[in-house]
Amino acid sequence: MIISGTEPQRPVIYIVSDSIGETAELVARAAASQFNHGHVEIRRVPYVTHPEEIPEIVEEASGYPSIIIFTLVLPGLKEALEEEAGRRGVPVVDIMGPVIKSLSQVLSYTPRLEPGLMRRVDEEYFRRVEAIEFAVKYDDGKDPRGIILADLVVLGVSRTGKTPLCMYLAHKRIKAANIPLVPEVMPPEELFQIEPYRIIGLTIDPEQLVTIRKERLRSLGLPDNADYAKRERVDKELAYAHDIYRRTGCHVVDVTSKAVEETAGLVFDLYRKANVNQKDGDSK
Repeated sequence: MIISGTEPQRPVIYIVSDSIGETAELVARAAASQFNHGHVEIRRVPYVTHPEEIPEIVEEASGYPSIIIFTLVLPGLKEALEEEAGRRGVPVVDIMGPVIKSLSQVLSYTPRLEPGLMRRVDEEYFRRVEAIEFAVKYDDGKDPRGIILADLVVLGVSRTGKTPLCMYLAHKRIKAANIPLVPEVMPPEELFQIEPYRIIGLTIDPEQLVTIRKERLRSLGLPDNADYAKRERVDKELAYAHDIYRRTGCHVVDVTSKAVEETAGLVFDLYRKANVNQKDGDSK
């Protein structure tokens, strides 16, 4: 597990963590900068998960001027390190312990004491940002390559809420692309090359869609009697959309009188169940 090879020529700060050890290293480097960073060596010992690993670490640290900075949240590991370091006279600094203890008193909650939680939170944040950027890049059929890359592809005629739905799903870390369906324009061939469970078709009551489109035209300062908002045109587009849905074999979600949050909840459930079923099928 360790660590060294040659004996250090300067004092050493050992970073001992039951996760990757980034937090403690940042603190160590910040502190060392106050003493001219070049005079201190920093060695990281990540993923320490068993008390049996502790003596070897402390033994090496006791061989020359050193301190151990640790972020061990599991009580057994922390106690083993403090006991072994005390026996060998190696100074130790607990980065997380005092803060966790104070927060427990203020919040009146018991800490979870799970290693690596902050890293998991960071990874979730970056996945969310990545999904949002994906939704923007592949919005409104801008690039058919997004169909192959997407977790979900959302289909629908104009004003069925495709873009808001994709953005909402992005906040759940789902990469969603959307494709507008227009009778005069064939959808990309890529749409028929992916699995049906990765496609969601949106439908809506035609009268409600007529009303939504008229309001949209008025908001743009245009007359609301354009073909775009006429019932005949709406019926034609919805019929075309349902033909595409049949051809792809996708799930269809009715968004009539639904808020985007409600639609997203339905779509998310379909996505989750489809992925579970897919994994079960792959394992057989």
